[in-house]
Amino acid sequence: MTETASRPTLEAVAARAGVSRATASRVVNGGDGVREPLVERVRRAVEELGYVPNQAARSLVTRRHDAVAVVIAEPETRVFADPFFGLQLRGISKELTAHDSQLVLLLTEGRDDHARVGRYLAGGHVDGALVFSLHLDDPLPGLIHGAGVPTVFGGRPGWGDGPRDTASPVYVDSDNRGGARAAVRHLVALGRTRVAHITGALDQTSAVDRLDGFRDVMGDADPRLVVEGDFTPAGGERAMRELLEHCPDVDAVFAANDLSAAGALRVLRERGRRVPDDVAVIGFDDMLPVAEQTDPPLTTVRQDIEEMGRLMARLLLRDLDRRTAKETGAHGASGVVLPTTLVRRASA
Repeated sequence: MTETASRPTLEAVAARAGVSRATASRVVNGGDGVREPLVERVRRAVEELGYVPNQAARSLVTRRHDAVAVVIAEPETRVFADPFFGLQLRGISKELTAHDSQLVLLLTEGRDDHARVGRYLAGGHVDGALVFSLHLDDPLPGLIHGAGVPTVFGGRPGWGDGPRDTASPVYVDSDNRGGARAAVRHLVALGRTRVAHITGALDQTSAVDRLDGFRDVMGDADPRLVVEGDFTPAGGERAMRELLEHCPDVDAVFAANDLSAAGALRVLRERGRRVPDDVAVIGFDDMLPVAEQTDPPLTTVRQDIEEMGRLMARLLLRDLDRRTAKETGAHGASGVVLPTTLVRRASA
């Protein structure tokens, strides 16, 4: 039998620092109104004693759980196969870790999972939610609204009129339309005249915005030059085969993301089409594990995916701090759109 040392208590911290328990509690729980010399004494006592706050007791004081739900509206097979999600989660995790907050990952395999996520958020387990990869018919925004948790969305929300529009959603997005325009203009500047577009899943606003950017430049292009994909390599392969079947004279392709572009490149290589000599190809995302490993390396539109995640978390944490401080008034713009840039490599 071994004896386990008792955990240091808040009373022990107060005694070591020579302050009242109430003063020690305010310092430990991030409260205001304590003079800086006393704050330093309490912090030093916490470090010397190895004091770890009781989370349950702390939550009663701060009404915070120091946990944030990250909700990805995709099945786990998609999330763990697509580097986009890993980059965004890395940005979110870095920001939450810097603020001593935990990340709780929630994925949705189907409609039953939507209800489960809604119940979890309504159960008071987390302070707020970060939600991305929503689809237009997704019930999650309504469930989250009903749960009453502060939320930041990744990507421009695209739901129509209804009860979810009673408040402006806070979101972080990239300039999808402007980035698509830059990509297509580059292809046109190369002298390409039969420019095709492999879209993403058109029930997501990022895919719609990139299609709109393509149309901004190409105008009344042959409708056969636009083929719907789904942001996956397999979708890019299917779309490229359809393009070559119906438009064999295609000489350029703008794909809605790097994975789709990688699938298109594989089909072009199979069919003996040289890239970029016969067909120039541009993607979207600039995910280095993909863009630098394709054959040839991929020209693409760069969006800072990791920074999007960090900014989502930062906006949510600021909102939570305001609520804790019971601040009122406007909290700034509801939508933040980050710039995109064209990165030239060998494919176009």
